[in-house]
Amino acid sequence: MPPLAAPGHTGWVMPAPEEFDYELPPDRIAQTPLADRDASRLMVLSRGDGAVAHQRFRDLPNHLRPGDVLVINDTRVLPARLALRRATGGRAEALLLHPLPGGEGGADGGGWTALVRPAARLRPAELLAVDGAPAEAGATVRIDRVLAGGRAEVSLLGMEAAELLRRFGQVPLPPYIKAPLRDPERYQTVYAAREGSAAAPTAGLHFTEGTLAAAGAAGARIVRITLHVGIGTFLPARAEDLASGRLHAEWCEVTADAAAVINAAQRVVAVGTTAVRTLESAALGAGGGDRVAATAGWTDLLIAPGHRFRAVDALVTNFHLPRSTLLMLVSAFAGRERILASYRQAVTEGYRFFSFGDAMLIV
Repeated sequence: MPPLAAPGHTGWVMPAPEEFDYELPPDRIAQTPLADRDASRLMVLSRGDGAVAHQRFRDLPNHLRPGDVLVINDTRVLPARLALRRATGGRAEALLLHPLPGGEGGADGGGWTALVRPAARLRPAELLAVDGAPAEAGATVRIDRVLAGGRAEVSLLGMEAAELLRRFGQVPLPPYIKAPLRDPERYQTVYAAREGSAAAPTAGLHFTEGTLAAAGAAGARIVRITLHVGIGTFLPARAEDLASGRLHAEWCEVTADAAAVINAAQRVVAVGTTAVRTLESAALGAGGGDRVAATAGWTDLLIAPGHRFRAVDALVTNFHLPRSTLLMLVSAFAGRERILASYRQAVTEGYRFFSFGDAMLIV
């Protein structure tokens, strides 16, 4: 799947991370989800004139109409965080990111790329016991190769990956969430189906079955795509990525049936930046026109100011971290100054930020 071209691409301007900074009081970072998913607040922002309205997420269907296609990401977060013990008794941890090619077969769990801690102390061939697993199960993680950025290639031994994660894995939460999550399903969307993500597509966390039904009653068709969210979503923008015009790769899929419905839409409303990245990648895969192509594969598309949107007309999204590539994406869609002004207003109005926070609808 072709990435957005590097600098030199018409309209592309290399962003500076400091241009996407804003002040956020720590108490604005939501630590827990609300009791009712769709009780979160919804800021409605007009791209045309910058007008802002303050509503509730359950009001979203009022903004939908016949001819709309609401595109949702049906990925499911893997319980991919493993607590480990070193032979010395010291604690360690592995967050499985994605299997290595041919890495999930056999009685063992195969090879994976993982984010590990303490990365600087772990050595190739070191065996780490899985916390909570009985000794007779033989469930261990072997460090095969230490990589840059706190990552490593590891092998899961003694148990198939699916069983190991089901029995002993934990759902990984973003590092800015310090409070324990009582119900792991609250970090999944109600329509999550295809396991593979290291993080939730958080704009979708606000939906209930009732919200989806109301969207359909308003005349919108609901289409599923898939993008498995990588750990890069937690990381700040890096200058080398921005200079290349490319971002960490994530696997995504748009089926032929989904593409046909999307291409026939009068207005495409993307739920979340993951849906935007998938749709814009699929549009580039169709030759750069204003249609999307059926596709399945890896995308390293970076969307920043200067990007011409080909497939997305409106966006449901959360409030994103300062200096993040997600903030750059929404700034590309609505304009940097307009987005930063709306974020300042959200802070003043007491909105909750990040994964368990409130939402925006940009139209």
